Amino acid sequence: MSWTFDAELFRWKSDASWFFVRLPQELSDEVRDSLTAPPGGFGSVRVVVSIGGSTWATSLFPEGKGGPYVLPVKKPVRIAEGIDDGDVVTVRIALEQA
Repeated sequence: MSWTFDAELFRWKSDASWFFVRLPQELSDEVRDSLTAPPGGFGSVRVVVSIGGSTWATSLFPEGKGGPYVLPVKKPVRIAEGIDDGDVVTVRIALEQA
């Protein structure tokens, strides 16, 4: 299964170095419904992600119980794609095959 969506890149806290995009709630619910195995630690879900020309494997993490998932966007991707806090990006995610 795979999905494509647009989301705003945001810094976790004003002084943090972690950046994320938040999946829409409806899409987060679809991801949960598509799982064929229990989630990993902290409710994480392994995915393969593409933003622009960058593709990498990572995990989605739930933002609270039943809330939307957030997706970390690492620094090398932000640099390669020229994106920063507040930019809207097109994201493609696919569940990682076990």
